[in-house]
Amino acid sequence: MMRLPILVLAATASGAMAGGRLRDPVPIARNFLVGVFEWFGDLGLFCARLIRSALTPPYEFGELLRQCDAIGSKSLPLVALAGAATGVVLSLQTRDSLVRFGAKAFLPAVIVFSIIKESGPIITGLIVSGRVGAGIGAELGSMKVTEQIDAMEASAVDPYKFLVATRVVACILMVPLLTVVSNFCGILMGWLANTLSEPISLRLFLEDGFKNMEFTDYIPPIVKTAVFGLTIGIVSCFQGIRTRGGTEGVGRSATSSVVLSSLFVILADVILVRLILMIWG
Repeated sequence: MMRLPILVLAATASGAMAGGRLRDPVPIARNFLVGVFEWFGDLGLFCARLIRSALTPPYEFGELLRQCDAIGSKSLPLVALAGAATGVVLSLQTRDSLVRFGAKAFLPAVIVFSIIKESGPIITGLIVSGRVGAGIGAELGSMKVTEQIDAMEASAVDPYKFLVATRVVACILMVPLLTVVSNFCGILMGWLANTLSEPISLRLFLEDGFKNMEFTDYIPPIVKTAVFGLTIGIVSCFQGIRTRGGTEGVGRSATSSVVLSSLFVILADVILVRLILMIWG
């Protein structure tokens, strides 16, 4: 019985040493890097064709309105719930910390600044990338594998204008509006969570929270959320358009759309925060 682990170890070692030696990691890393550069190259070509199609009339305003409804109004309940939860958690955690350091009077300003400048935009971007990214990737992927996109091209309909440009523009327009709703719900629920511990009127809470806010404080979050929408729309449409492999490929496209769009939203947030500090700092 003691020989079984030894036999398993020997079999594993013999499988890893295919051809009498371990697999060379250099070709694996080289293939990975080549795949990454090819992906970004295809993404660049995709963006170039998207810009050309989006700027060339006629424009698909009807489809754009339909996509705004699908992306905006149908994401509203989830975004509002996420914003409300963020406000409650932020209020409870921040109150405990400020009370410990004797700075409880700054609680409304901390909640308002945190939600408007960072928490609201990034939470909304991640929520939209999860819901909308998966939907766009699966929808366009399904159209691709069933040759509906090829049929549109054969009918002289530009799929980049009708399918891609409308979704990207809808994401750019809707994510900032959804962020406003998320911020509203977060601030309102932050006040409610705070007033359960120490009653304070909503008017006083808002006055204390917004009295140090300036107009320039609202511009960077709006710019960030528009960039988040652009990122989500482009990555999701790109992953859906390049779907291969039937229904299994559709599933992979939906998954990769969510993962990549969320990753690029986080990376964009890091880069934009640095740029904002350089420009408005």
